[in-house]
Amino acid sequence: GVSWNNVQDFIKKLNKKTGMKYRLPTEAEWEYAARGGNKSKGYKFSGSNNIHDVAWHHNNSNRRPHEVGTKQPNELGIYDMSGNVWEWCSDWYGSGYYSISPDTNPQGLSSGDSRVNRGGSWIDYATNCPSANRMKTGPHYRGSNVGLRLVQD
Repeated sequence: GVSWNNVQDFIKKLNKKTGMKYRLPTEAEWEYAARGGNKSKGYKFSGSNNIHDVAWHHNNSNRRPHEVGTKQPNELGIYDMSGNVWEWCSDWYGSGYYSISPDTNPQGLSSGDSRVNRGGSWIDYATNCPSANRMKTGPHYRGSNVGLRLVQD
């Protein structure tokens, strides 16, 4: 239930407190990790073709988010990248961005109205939870189906 803007405030405080550099992943980084990186087996969802193995979604969540790590991880050992909560990415959303983006390490648009969310959530049907699926949300939005995953530089 955290907005993109709230996440930015949290990251600033976390970085100051720890002396480390945390941030939201780019959309490309998020998808690479969700698909299992260089260990990918090409699954539809993060870690399996069977959504029930790896994700909390509309049909199995009992209408609530669940503790991280209670389903199977993907090939990299990362949990809950499909389902449970949509995850904020650093990128501004652009519907046609990937047709014009660089092939290596795309960073997203420099401005926009909406930020990218990835992964699907506990309230979504399986059709919204594949690793390739993306959604746009205004940076002020807060909902019980939206969360974050940080990366460290």
